Amino acid sequence: MERLVTSNLKLGIIAGGQLGKMLIQEASKWDIITYVLDNDQNCPAGSIASYFVKGDNLDFESVYQFGKMVDVLTFEMENINIEALKKLKTEGCKIVPDPEILELIQDKGLQKEFYKKSGIPTSPFKIYESEKAILNGIEKGEINFPFVQKLRRGGYDGRGVAVINDVSNLNKILPGESVVEEKVEIVKEISAIVARNKNGEIKCYPIVEMLFDPRANLVDKLICPSSITAEQSEKAVNFASEIIELLNMEGLLAVELFIDSKGDVIVNEVAPRPHNSGHHTIESIITSQFEQHLRAILNLPLGSTKIKLPSVMINILGAEGYEGAVIYEGLTESMAIDGVKIHLYGKQITKPYRKMGHITILSSTLECALKKAEKVKQLIRVKSWKENS
Repeated sequence: MERLVTSNLKLGIIAGGQLGKMLIQEASKWDIITYVLDNDQNCPAGSIASYFVKGDNLDFESVYQFGKMVDVLTFEMENINIEALKKLKTEGCKIVPDPEILELIQDKGLQKEFYKKSGIPTSPFKIYESEKAILNGIEKGEINFPFVQKLRRGGYDGRGVAVINDVSNLNKILPGESVVEEKVEIVKEISAIVARNKNGEIKCYPIVEMLFDPRANLVDKLICPSSITAEQSEKAVNFASEIIELLNMEGLLAVELFIDSKGDVIVNEVAPRPHNSGHHTIESIITSQFEQHLRAILNLPLGSTKIKLPSVMINILGAEGYEGAVIYEGLTESMAIDGVKIHLYGKQITKPYRKMGHITILSSTLECALKKAEKVKQLIRVKSWKENS
């Protein structure tokens, strides 16, 4: 990539959230010129991008015109106008990952069909066009309790998902085209982040274990290395590598998986971008997920994914009952703990359970890192000047 060497490469990132910000922080080390497209001038990435462009990621013209400004176009979210990306691709714009892959992943129905066709283990499912169709399916005995409903498009961070345990939960069914899955008896939730470049080189990060906050339906704690068996870890790595190879994808792919009550490893869903489950890699792995994404999309040699130190990552979430200008409590006390690395995303307004940052805790042993993480969790609070009434 001669342009990389001469610092003339223009990298465009669609959406300017925390993932875009951390990607730009890595790109700046290579003196890459960065452009960000976002509707919010105060988005986390806006303040550090070389150029901020105001525009809607779902608007054809905004995405199309943005793509014409840059040499390489990537994204930090899935919810993007696909038709604009496809047109840009026909006109020679380098878009990585490819729009065809993004289109498949945007639709959870197509994603599940892909796993089924490819022989990738995933939970049994059926596709329904509406809330009424799901209710009819229950009446006919096609759908048994408990089940999980996922809207085919637009869901993220637990949104667009409904867990229906019995008849009393039917009022939770969401309107819209959906995938209905048998509810898996989950023992552990894990993530495999894998990268692939144009040359076909593939590298997977060590498997991480995710513990969820049931109220926010967001990752509460991430543990690396995970406590799963070597056999389960090997299966997860193999599935992730197989998926990115079958997709012929360039870039970074986060693969979320379940370990069920039988000990089997099954694929839940994927995201074709840097992911919350890879934030620990900034400090605890030789090559961060953000650097790896850049290496993959620019067809550079992929970096080492070896663990430097065991780590625990916790999300910094907005506290319940607070919305407004943000105040952080407990940062100074947390920084006094050895191995604590704090990342604040720069969001000016806090809301209940909004991701405001993350903290990675490093230690010589995972047990020690977990103990420190619990201390930090007790210290950190994200509030606003006024408590909600």
